[in-house]
Amino acid sequence: MVGQQSMVRKIINRNIERHLVKEYLMSETKKSGFGGLSIQRTPQGTMVTLKAERPGMVIGRRGKLINELTKQLDSRFNLENPKLEVDDVEEPRLNAQIMADKLAGALERGWYFRRAGHSTVMSIMEAGAKGVIVVLNGKITGARHRTQKFIAGHVKYCGEPALTLMEKGHGVAVKKLGTIGCTVAIMMPGTRLPHEVEILEKGTVESEEEEVVIIEEEVVEDVVPEEAVVEETKEEAGDA
Repeated sequence: MVGQQSMVRKIINRNIERHLVKEYLMSETKKSGFGGLSIQRTPQGTMVTLKAERPGMVIGRRGKLINELTKQLDSRFNLENPKLEVDDVEEPRLNAQIMADKLAGALERGWYFRRAGHSTVMSIMEAGAKGVIVVLNGKITGARHRTQKFIAGHVKYCGEPALTLMEKGHGVAVKKLGTIGCTVAIMMPGTRLPHEVEILEKGTVESEEEEVVIIEEEVVEDVVPEEAVVEETKEEAGDA
């Protein structure tokens, strides 16, 4: 029981550590277009892979900035031999975190919330997304809190498909009236939903059955009958 509790506590501590590292790198690389983070622990050390829209701004001149971030990861979070790598985001419009930060930035620059929301949805759908939902929470137009949603295409709200098929990103816009939370969830192009099944044609199924039968016949022909084995043993006993 004690070992179980220690394992659970270890998992919780690692998740907290992962979240703190993500918050720190997100704040330090916000201008370069932070697009996600993955942490992998290996025997050689901790591999931290950061996705950015503009990797050059994270690396810096002659790797000065990325070396400084690596030192901070070692001193602040006590990661074992951390190694920071930066990957380029192929299509920023299909990255939920980048689009959420851009939406928050547009609201902070004074964009009307409907214009910013519709523009974000159109940009994501034009990039080839299967569906997108944008949610704004907070003091959008007045002193009272409200929620505004912008939806296009096919989206999932709950269940396993919503957790596994929808990529989510969160951003915060700080305005005079208060803060506005910006959530962007994207269903990637080419996503196969659980209800999408492929029906095979009748001819294809029959041909597969015929192939199985032929294989079984070949196996049966190679087997030696038991009667022949008994007769051979008798003849050998008589000769002896």
